[in-house]
This record gives sequence, C-alpha cells and structure tokens, in this order.
Amino acid sequence: MHILITGAAGMVGRKLAERLVADGGLNGKPVDKLTLVDIVAPKAPAGFTGKVDAYALDIAREDAGRKLTEGRPDAIFHLAAVVSGEAEADFEKGYRINLVPFHYLLEAIRTAGGGYHPKLVFTSSIAVFGAPFPSEIPDDFHHTPLTSYGAQKGICELLLMDYTRKGFLDGVGIRLPTICVRPGTPNKAASGFFSNIIREPLAGKEAVLPVEESVMHWHASPRSAAGFLVHAASLTREKLGPRINLTMPGVACTVGEQIAALRRVAGESVVARIRREPDATIMKIVSGWPTRFDARRARSLGFKVEDTFDEIVRVHIDEELGGKIAA
Repeated sequence: MHILITGAAGMVGRKLAERLVADGGLNGKPVDKLTLVDIVAPKAPAGFTGKVDAYALDIAREDAGRKLTEGRPDAIFHLAAVVSGEAEADFEKGYRINLVPFHYLLEAIRTAGGGYHPKLVFTSSIAVFGAPFPSEIPDDFHHTPLTSYGAQKGICELLLMDYTRKGFLDGVGIRLPTICVRPGTPNKAASGFFSNIIREPLAGKEAVLPVEESVMHWHASPRSAAGFLVHAASLTREKLGPRINLTMPGVACTVGEQIAALRRVAGESVVARIRREPDATIMKIVSGWPTRFDARRARSLGFKVEDTFDEIVRVHIDEELGGKIAA
C-alpha cells in the first residue's frame, strides 16, 4: 500500500506517520511506500522499512496536485494548511494554502484516469460552525463560520462531498478538536494558548494566558488525532453513509479546568508559571468559537478520545517529556 501525507512535517503529520509505522500498516494491509510532503522536507519515521519519498513542495503551485498523485497513492491524508490565526491575519495566504491546493489535488485525482479511486482523508475543523450555538452542536448544524479559516475549511468539505458523490474518490472529512497539548514551540494559531499554558510550564517555562479562565473549548490529544485519521481511513462508504464530514469526539473543559488538571497532575509550582495577560484580539476570535459538540455519530462509528483533560496532560508528559516534569 502506498500512502501520501501532505503537511507531513507538522505535528499531526509526524504523529500519523509514526502511528502507521507502529501499526504495521493500514486497514490490515502493509504499507510499502510513504510519500511525505510539506513546505520543508519531512523526516522519515523511525523504524519504517519500506520506501520513503520525502520532499519539500509548495502545494499552491498549479502543478502540485499532479505531482502529488503521479505515484497513484492508495490513501491520501491531506493535512497541509496554515493555522487559524495566520489565515485570519493574511486573507490571501489563507485561501492560497487552505483552499486552492485542495482543489488542485481533487482535480488531479479526477483526471488521473485508469480507474484511479483513492481514499482521501481531509482534516477539517470545528471552526466551520458559527454562532449562535445550541448547548451541544450536532453534525448537521448549519455552517456559518466567523473566520476566514472556518470558511476555507467549510468550502473544502463541500468540495470533498461533491467529488465523492460523483465517484471520483472515496472521501471522508474529520473536524478536529483543538489538538492539545501540541509539542514543539508556540505557533500562530489563535488556539495556541490552550497548549502553551500546559506545555511551557511542564518544561519549566513561563506561559501567557490571553483569555479568561471561563473560556470553554473542545480538546483531543495528538495521540487521539492520529487515531482519528487512521480510523477514518478504515470506514467504508456503506458504513459512513452520505454525510462524509463529521465532528470528532473531544473533551470539553474550561481554561480553568485545564489549569486544575495541570495542578492535579504536576503540582502548584508548575501552575505558578502561568501569567495572565489579556489579549483583545485573541479574546474576540475565541468568543466566536463553539464549545461543546454532540459527537455521538463519530463515537458510534468507532472514533475514540480521552475521557478527561488530566489524561491529555499525562499523554504529553509520557510521549514528549519522557515522563519527567521540570522542577
């Protein structure tokens, strides 16, 4: 089996590649080739014995879709995107990276010929939804995004649905919760502080909290994100049905509850490294985000997530810190 991952140098892309190697394959079939693509050349996952083609590519190039599909990968995970804050700050860049390349990829698949019909898993976002919100947002809630990023993801969902309906490919779109705790360094995502206030204190560094502790959000760990992607690729058309875009399960909690979980797991001295510094721009963006979802459809299809935010904190400590917390 040949698998293509776009955005493979990013955190979720790396976790996905590692998960595929650990599982030994996808859908019971061994993976003999991985094509890993990003704006910078991704690294091959440790332990993979098959062929790896890892290279840098500007996916906004008009010929990028044809290059990505020339090896006719059996499964494609399209993760490449610019994050929410960056897409909102740079309107042109957001559409150039988050929308246009996806259409190039779909068109390359459609025109490939020879009966080419890959599985395509697309990472969407809960940002496709817009206020006013019910207490729990169901899968079929109307799409009225309040950011350019949400609009871009929503358009991609519609494109994926149409190309699947026409039989050009076998698509599934998964709306990811905010992935927390993200390893690495702070990025330009408006939601980045959710990870920053956990990751930085655990590493012995100060973190800035730009919103009130009452802010609630929907979270899943990087481990769960990789699991969502792998499981999405296993769903048959018959099992998934006509609604191919769905919201992933998550852990709903307030920022205050995040901090309380950090306190329970790591202690007061770690929590003391969080500094409150309100940011009006981030607070405005966050105020338009949904908070709690009815993910019973995803759960009924077999998607799994952590039960508590304490578990999410422990996943980060175990997988990224070797089980150790900075004094």
